Amino acid sequence: MNRLGVNIDHVATVRQARRADEPDPVWAAVEAELGGADGITFHLREDRRHINDRDAERLRQTVATKLNMEMSIAPEIVRIALRLRPQQCTLVPERRQELTTEGGLDVVRGRRRIKPVVRRLNDAGIITSAFIVPTREQVLAAAECGFKAVELWTGGYAHAKDEAARDAALEELVTALELGWDCGLTVHAGHGLTYRNVEPVAALGGFEEFNIGHSIVARAVFVGMREAVRQMKALLDQALQKAALLDQFTATPEEKK
Repeated sequence: MNRLGVNIDHVATVRQARRADEPDPVWAAVEAELGGADGITFHLREDRRHINDRDAERLRQTVATKLNMEMSIAPEIVRIALRLRPQQCTLVPERRQELTTEGGLDVVRGRRRIKPVVRRLNDAGIITSAFIVPTREQVLAAAECGFKAVELWTGGYAHAKDEAARDAALEELVTALELGWDCGLTVHAGHGLTYRNVEPVAALGGFEEFNIGHSIVARAVFVGMREAVRQMKALLDQALQKAALLDQFTATPEEKK
């Protein structure tokens, strides 16, 4: 089943462009859930460039589905996560100059600092996930650090310039997905996925959840948040149905038995 987590950060980005009180990302989260979202994702950055502390508090109070907090390992942010106790915390890299989270958390190089944070979150009953590039080394390091899940960065696929590069990126995702299973990890995916490119990734099967934000918020400007979420959910469902039909027609007689 392809679950959809809707990232509402960029609703707050629009609000902060005028330092106003609208649009309200908490309201957007409610509308997303009414449209069928299986979870809500937000990133409380150290510089509070979009989501702020009030948003985080209200989201924790109102979100009825799974609440996923993206976060750095900065001590202040870790303390807030332990106080809020969202159902899931996804550790991500964070750089002040970036427009959005680019690339994955380097768990291999940062494991000494990351592992104690993961332990504290796990001990608080929070599901821990690492946002990583789809490589063998990063998946194994995430498992070794005690993460319960990984979210594979799909930017390599989303930003590929030609079909060969897309195919290679999809193969990397498949390999990392299967390794994640072998390590006992739940595997999610996200970054750069849109209504135009999500189906091939969704058709792979095996991803527990897709976290998608900018494309849904952009479409919501024209059709509303509920309808934008419904349309994305429909694409995720169609991808699995098409994949199942393809498997049925291409299976050998022995496999059909």
